[in-house]
Amino acid sequence: MTVVLDGSVVRLQGLCRVEDAEPLAALLQSGEAATIELSDCEAMHGAVAQVILAFAPVLTGTPAVFFLRNLLLPTLAAERQLRRLKLK
Repeated sequence: MTVVLDGSVVRLQGLCRVEDAEPLAALLQSGEAATIELSDCEAMHGAVAQVILAFAPVLTGTPAVFFLRNLLLPTLAAERQLRRLKLK
Protein backbone atom coordinates (compact mmCIF):
# COMPACT_ATOMS: atom_id res chain seq x y z
CA MET A 1 0.00 0.00 0.00
CA THR A 2 1.40 3.39 -0.93
CA VAL A 3 -0.83 5.51 1.35
CA VAL A 4 0.12 4.71 4.94
CA LEU A 5 -1.34 6.45 7.99
CA ASP A 6 1.33 6.83 10.68
CA GLY A 7 -0.26 8.64 13.62
CA SER A 8 -1.53 11.91 12.14
CA VAL A 9 0.85 11.77 9.17
CA VAL A 10 0.14 10.15 5.81
CA ARG A 11 3.23 8.66 4.22
CA LEU A 12 3.17 8.36 0.43
CA GLN A 13 5.46 5.50 -0.49
CA GLY A 14 6.59 4.11 -3.83
CA LEU A 15 4.48 4.60 -6.94
CA CYS A 16 1.31 6.51 -5.98
CA ARG A 17 -1.27 5.50 -8.57
CA VAL A 18 -4.75 6.72 -9.38
CA GLU A 19 -6.18 4.14 -6.95
CA ASP A 20 -4.40 5.92 -4.10
CA ALA A 21 -6.27 9.21 -4.58
CA GLU A 22 -9.49 8.03 -2.95
CA PRO A 23 -7.97 6.62 0.28
CA LEU A 24 -5.78 9.72 0.57
CA ALA A 25 -8.80 12.00 0.18
CA ALA A 26 -10.72 9.98 2.76
CA LEU A 27 -7.92 10.32 5.33
CA LEU A 28 -7.58 14.06 4.75
CA GLN A 29 -11.33 14.65 4.75
CA SER A 30 -11.86 12.69 7.97
CA GLY A 31 -9.32 14.83 9.80
CA GLU A 32 -7.24 11.80 10.74
CA ALA A 33 -4.27 13.37 8.97
CA ALA A 34 -3.22 16.91 8.12
CA THR A 35 0.36 16.23 7.03
CA ILE A 36 1.75 14.27 4.10
CA GLU A 37 5.30 12.93 4.18
CA LEU A 38 6.79 12.57 0.70
CA SER A 39 10.35 11.28 1.23
CA ASP A 40 9.57 7.77 -0.03
CA CYS A 41 7.30 8.82 -2.91
CA GLU A 42 8.76 7.66 -6.25
CA ALA A 43 5.96 8.74 -8.60
CA MET A 44 2.63 10.51 -8.22
CA HIS A 45 -0.45 10.20 -10.42
CA GLY A 46 -2.18 13.46 -11.26
CA ALA A 47 -5.23 12.39 -9.24
CA VAL A 48 -3.09 12.17 -6.10
CA ALA A 49 -1.66 15.62 -6.84
CA GLN A 50 -5.21 16.96 -7.25
CA VAL A 51 -6.17 15.59 -3.82
CA ILE A 52 -3.18 17.38 -2.34
CA LEU A 53 -4.20 20.59 -4.11
CA ALA A 54 -7.80 20.25 -2.93
CA PHE A 55 -7.03 19.66 0.76
CA ALA A 56 -3.78 21.69 0.99
CA PRO A 57 -2.18 19.60 3.75
CA VAL A 58 1.23 20.36 5.22
CA LEU A 59 3.87 18.66 3.06
CA THR A 60 7.06 17.32 4.60
CA GLY A 61 10.01 15.37 3.29
CA THR A 62 11.91 15.64 0.04
CA PRO A 63 11.38 13.03 -2.66
CA ALA A 64 14.52 11.69 -4.34
CA VAL A 65 12.91 11.82 -7.80
CA PHE A 66 13.84 14.99 -9.72
CA PHE A 67 10.36 15.66 -11.15
CA LEU A 68 8.67 15.42 -7.76
CA ARG A 69 11.38 17.30 -5.87
CA ASN A 70 12.15 20.11 -8.31
CA LEU A 71 8.91 20.59 -10.25
CA LEU A 72 5.82 19.19 -8.57
CA LEU A 73 6.60 19.83 -4.89
CA PRO A 74 7.42 23.54 -5.38
CA THR A 75 4.22 23.96 -7.42
CA LEU A 76 2.09 22.32 -4.72
CA ALA A 77 3.74 24.44 -2.02
CA ALA A 78 3.24 27.65 -4.01
CA GLU A 79 -0.44 26.88 -4.56
CA ARG A 80 -0.89 26.25 -0.84
CA GLN A 81 0.78 29.58 -0.03
CA LEU A 82 -1.44 31.43 -2.52
CA ARG A 83 -4.53 29.99 -0.88
CA ARG A 84 -3.38 31.18 2.52
CA LEU A 85 -2.79 34.69 1.19
CA LYS A 86 -6.26 34.79 -0.37
CA LEU A 87 -7.86 33.83 2.94
CA LYS A 88 -6.30 36.78 4.76
